Amino acid sequence: MSEPVRVIRAGELVAADPTPGMFRTRAFELPILWAGQVVTAPGAVSGWHHHDRNESSLYIVSGVLRMEFEGYDDYLDAVAGDFVHVPSFTVHRESNPTDEPSIAIIARAGGGIPTVNVDAPPGFSEG
Repeated sequence: MSEPVRVIRAGELVAADPTPGMFRTRAFELPILWAGQVVTAPGAVSGWHHHDRNESSLYIVSGVLRMEFEGYDDYLDAVAGDFVHVPSFTVHRESNPTDEPSIAIIARAGGGIPTVNVDAPPGFSEG
């Protein structure tokens, strides 16, 4: 028999895989699936990182999530209602250019290390 359906309440989320400038919480982690939330404070710029072999999907609940990533000289902004796909091993950082917190729901598939913090790629600053 499979595991029963369960509800993970907001108050049950636990702090997870920190990256400077971001506050991630985990709802659950299975061998090939990770789910949680990330809050990026107003004006914050995260550290550079990737998610190993995990494919990551973010759904923006509120605010603006700015993405910078290796191989792209500009940035992309996602707003409430948008989805963002971050391919495995993509070195990136998030920031919040507004004066309101940004909140996104994360789902990662692949079973890799949830977050690997790294130095800035060539041509980018640390933060």
